[in-house]
Amino acid sequence: MTRVDSLQGWSGNFLGIVAMVFGVAMFALVDAILKLLVAHYPPLQVAGLRGLVALPVLLVWIHRRRAWRSLIRVRVPLQLMRGMLAVGMLVLLTLGYRDLPLANAYTLYFVAPLLMTLLAGPLLGERGAAVHWYALVGGLLGVLIALRPGGEAFFNWAGLFIVGAAFCYAGVAVLTRLGSRTDSKESLMFWMMAMMAVLPSALALPDWMPIRDEHVWLLVALALVGFLAQLGITEAFRHGQASVVAPFEYTALAWGVGVDWLIWSVLPGVHTLVGGVVILLSGLYVLRHELRRSDAAIGEGERK
Repeated sequence: MTRVDSLQGWSGNFLGIVAMVFGVAMFALVDAILKLLVAHYPPLQVAGLRGLVALPVLLVWIHRRRAWRSLIRVRVPLQLMRGMLAVGMLVLLTLGYRDLPLANAYTLYFVAPLLMTLLAGPLLGERGAAVHWYALVGGLLGVLIALRPGGEAFFNWAGLFIVGAAFCYAGVAVLTRLGSRTDSKESLMFWMMAMMAVLPSALALPDWMPIRDEHVWLLVALALVGFLAQLGITEAFRHGQASVVAPFEYTALAWGVGVDWLIWSVLPGVHTLVGGVVILLSGLYVLRHELRRSDAAIGEGERK
């Protein structure tokens, strides 16, 4: 491995980690908005609104980048599969958020990074190092410490909806990494968002409710934050290995604490803080390992 190759590999993973942390932060805000909206509108309508309000922002971004042609040169089967999984993820999340506290929902949803690592090998050919598995297990342990989920959270329909959403999201993430080898990031974002806008909205039409004036600002915020969240996650799996960036999904707990405090004035307890430290250390463990591996590879390249 040459110095250039090693630096490029480290740079890609580092950019992927930064993008993941940012995208997760934005998704924490998206989740809060969805939970606020689903208290007033049917879940399918909320899911459709999530895509409808984000699509115009995405189209403006694509136009500014003059990337219209890249939307056509895509792997259609892969894009369709990603879109269907994304729609399933969004609908299941909305159903789960309606009846389940965000804390319990996050506990269940955090199985997604582990599922990504499991899928990355057979689908992407990425061999995850043992340290990545340790970090994933450590992060999941931190989540369980922080949230202390009750048994009832795991055995009701809302909990099953969240688990199903985690499976869908893991599939979306791995297929995003696979699609980024041939398709542009603009096409990866557009086709998935288009399907997220059209399919749930069509299913929600029979029970569609008029949007209240006091909720318009929530939809505007959902459009902007949702676009940034999707951009961050797409960039994360475009630049970094799925097994490397996946543990940083757990930073959602820290962002969730911040959102809870800002919106509902809820502060975390001791267990949440302890679990947060475990999650943070798990992510830093991966980062430290990647840095040391990069340095060793550079040294080996220089000796050659």
